[in-house]
Amino acid sequence: MKLARMPDGSPEIFHTLQGEGRNVGTPSVFIRASLCNLHCVWCDTAYTWNWEDTNFSHENDRKFRREEQIVELSSNEICEFVEPFPCNNFVFTGGEPLLQEKAWVELMDALLAANPGSTFEVETNGTLFPGAAFLERVHQFNVSPKLCNSGVEESRRYFPDVIRSLRDTGKVDFKFVVGDQEDLDEVLRFVGDCEIPTQNIFLMPRALTVAELEKNQSFAAEAAQSKGFKYSDRLHLRLYGAKRGV
Repeated sequence: MKLARMPDGSPEIFHTLQGEGRNVGTPSVFIRASLCNLHCVWCDTAYTWNWEDTNFSHENDRKFRREEQIVELSSNEICEFVEPFPCNNFVFTGGEPLLQEKAWVELMDALLAANPGSTFEVETNGTLFPGAAFLERVHQFNVSPKLCNSGVEESRRYFPDVIRSLRDTGKVDFKFVVGDQEDLDEVLRFVGDCEIPTQNIFLMPRALTVAELEKNQSFAAEAAQSKGFKYSDRLHLRLYGAKRGV
């Protein structure tokens, strides 16, 4: 499996608290995949896709070398890495995890063999629908559809049939990053088109720093309250700042 590589060469696998969505505050082991099929201009993990030989745009002009940002591990090697952590809730994040679906199925089977009580969350952008083997093993999908503010054209980021299929699994929450009324209007259109149940919708402030979070949190919270959605904070940003591996 291709995972994000930390500056010290280790894989980006870490024990922390889930910072967003329904399970916020839950002790979790995050495993960050490299590679993504979208390229959002404000992405906080651009080191998983913004390679030197690409022309993708980003608010930060930095480009990354693939060989410096990717580390390949087998399922057994990942199991050995996470074994010391006193935790059995695993969050697969990225990048876009579903680009490596088969490898995740193998990893989930290995983790379940070591600890039958393991639970799995997946953070995905809602453009890909997984196969049956992946679906039956995952307990929670945290789907974060991208809006116009991502800078990605709609034809590459918005697939209503995929969103509806994910909705129908009964395992999905949808998390939208918002900062202004234009974002909210797009969310409302999205939600209406895809008939997403209100109880499965979270609004989260657009922010890469604590200062941005504090600037946008009131808008997101008031919008969630007025529309009957849920509000998601960014707990990890408040606790640790904009750092990797936390």
